[in-house]
Amino acid sequence: MSVGRTDPAKRDKFNIVGADTSSCGTMTPASAADDRSLLYLAGSDTTPRLCSNQETMTLHEPGKIRNVAIVAHVDHGKTTLVDELFKQSGMFRKNQAVAERLMDSMDLERERGITISSKNGSFVYRDYLINIIDTPGHADFGGQVERVLKMADGALLLVDAQDGPMPQTYFVLKKALALNLPVVVVLNKIDRPNARPEWAVDEVFDLFVRLDAPHEILDFHTIYASATGGYASDDPRVRGTDMSMLLDAIVKYIPSPSGSADGPLQLQVSSIDYSPFLGRLGIGKITSGTLKTGTSVVVANTHGKSVPSRITKMYRFNCNQKVETEHAGLGEIVAVAGMGDVSVGDTYTDVNNPQPLESAEVDPPTIFMNFLPNTSPFSGTEGRYVTSTHLAERLRREALSDVALHVDELGDATGYKVSGRGELHLSILIEKMRREGYEFQVACPKVIYRLENDKRLEPYEELTIDIPDEYMGTVMEKVGLRKGQMLEMKQENKATRLKYRIPTRGLLGFKSEFMSDTKGMGVLSYIFSDYGPYAGDMRNRKNGVLMAIEACTTVAYALFNLQRRGRLFLKPGIKVYKGQIVGEHCRDNDLAVNPAKGKQLTNMRASGSDENVILTPPTEMSLEDCITYINDDELVEVTPKSIRLRKAQHVRIK
Repeated sequence: MSVGRTDPAKRDKFNIVGADTSSCGTMTPASAADDRSLLYLAGSDTTPRLCSNQETMTLHEPGKIRNVAIVAHVDHGKTTLVDELFKQSGMFRKNQAVAERLMDSMDLERERGITISSKNGSFVYRDYLINIIDTPGHADFGGQVERVLKMADGALLLVDAQDGPMPQTYFVLKKALALNLPVVVVLNKIDRPNARPEWAVDEVFDLFVRLDAPHEILDFHTIYASATGGYASDDPRVRGTDMSMLLDAIVKYIPSPSGSADGPLQLQVSSIDYSPFLGRLGIGKITSGTLKTGTSVVVANTHGKSVPSRITKMYRFNCNQKVETEHAGLGEIVAVAGMGDVSVGDTYTDVNNPQPLESAEVDPPTIFMNFLPNTSPFSGTEGRYVTSTHLAERLRREALSDVALHVDELGDATGYKVSGRGELHLSILIEKMRREGYEFQVACPKVIYRLENDKRLEPYEELTIDIPDEYMGTVMEKVGLRKGQMLEMKQENKATRLKYRIPTRGLLGFKSEFMSDTKGMGVLSYIFSDYGPYAGDMRNRKNGVLMAIEACTTVAYALFNLQRRGRLFLKPGIKVYKGQIVGEHCRDNDLAVNPAKGKQLTNMRASGSDENVILTPPTEMSLEDCITYINDDELVEVTPKSIRLRKAQHVRIK
């Protein structure tokens, strides 16, 4: 591992933020063998790790800094590409074991294989400090992209060489062009058998034209790469040997930061991190002046209020980790501690000459859910945080770091209205909370309507579907029932691409049904389009539910007899309470059942009179499935150990 040489006196001051100080504490010269420093990994993982410390104590000249955001549609290879750039920049030893998807620090990101929150990292290449900003690719987390692009001076637009531009590609490119960021197009997965690089370049060019890109940006540079193969080239017919051509393109085509190093301090917070010892850390780019530890500053928030503060700690990004530093210059991206309630959009500025920056506008949320304290008979038995106060504090803390999330108190009930970009956006928040020990219940998601000129408007999405030809009829029928309007249809190589304009309501719960209809062979993606006329009534679910008539424990014999009534969600031996949903009825009405009704026992037996109890495996419902399954009179009970469906308290169980 290539390791930078630093002053031992400074190196010994590196604290292991987030680690157990009783066992580690401050590094000593003996523990810093081979000039390696224990660094704090950005994100929720607080385990100190070894990483190269190249140039971390050097104040880089603005002309030697490149701040680049990597933007793309989901699953086009952003995080894999970042991994390869880190590896080939000399950040690790040749024999060092390096985990895949280094920038995915959350457990949920590694489990689902998607980027949920933006990440910062950096490496040194030919005396240039390259700051990488990894952004989410899913449309529901578009708010993350909008705010972190303020830290970038250019963007790498990743496009799959086979799929071409997708809905989220349009969204992220639109946001980059709005900030007038120069763009380098990277056609990834060039080694796939069905790659179409020439076609993909033409599609990207058409996308630039459709977004009215200026001429200087329209003449974009193109790199052909394979992140998994670890190579890049400027010619699709020539296989590269490494990523040096892409790194050279970043240095050449991404401009250095602009601004005055002698001007008043300006650092706008674009992201929030958390340290268990220092509290909230504001992450942003210094767009004017310089910053030192101990400096007195003014923090101006988005409401026009200014609060004096002092910089207590400051961190630079090195690899995918943070390392403490005492000073930072123009163009650098740093994490700053010292303000307890800092939020996204706040500006650290000079005390004597405060010049706050305008906060970036973020597209409004499109759906909402009600988060309520748990009132079921099992409330308080599985969770650690169960009160409405706990719920309110956690939701408001999340809203400070996620600008696309809005939290409002319910006026007619105890609970909170939480608005977001989509069902995945809100379900990820719910999953994070239950893993942290919170216990609560949520109502079904609903879209946010607008009223203009006495007309009700609802949000619409641009839906793109890629499916084999044999499933086209079924999918078109299902989308039509959900009020989808076809915009485009293309058929090629026994596959079809369909584009629709569909109400957001029509997408709630559609993904699981779509994957079942296409036997997992279809690809579905969407992006917010606009607000349009109300599309009319739309039924969420055709069938009623089977609900327990009393508190009991499910019995195999009872469930066996209930199978003819519909499909079951529970297996034998599960405790249930009155009003809990145990299955789906085969008809459109709700049915109260007794899942604990046992067989009548007598001393009379005859050959062939006893039935064999053979149970069909129950339908396992994920959190997203439960959220989109329930109707207005039903709730999802969420605890660290269980996810239950239930009828609301006001519903009478007959």
